Amino acid sequence: MTTSAAGQPLIPQPAATVTALRQAIGQIAPAALPAFTRELDQAADQARQGSDIAPLRRFIAQWSVYVHIQRQPEIAARFRELEDLATTGDAAQARQAASGIGRILDEAHAALGIFQR
Repeated sequence: MTTSAAGQPLIPQPAATVTALRQAIGQIAPAALPAFTRELDQAADQARQGSDIAPLRRFIAQWSVYVHIQRQPEIAARFRELEDLATTGDAAQARQAASGIGRILDEAHAALGIFQR
């Protein structure tokens, strides 16, 4: 993984295109590339079957949010901690972790101008 000065993103937020997102993931989270490719194939298949580009739009939005989080090491580490706590903690801890995950995701969506319906 690329390193950065404390508090600074590892890379700039890439354009919301398959190519730019793939390149960014290759830099900051190469282990996620197989999932990216698999989900891209699924979204493309769904788009073809339904003659609708909505699955591809959802794919781009989802992976833009992923990159937005992963390019910020402190936020990415906190996100992973919360994910672990959500699965290993008691019910109260899981609720608190889910709330924290939601806040991080909401902030990422807002920063990218992606508004959920």
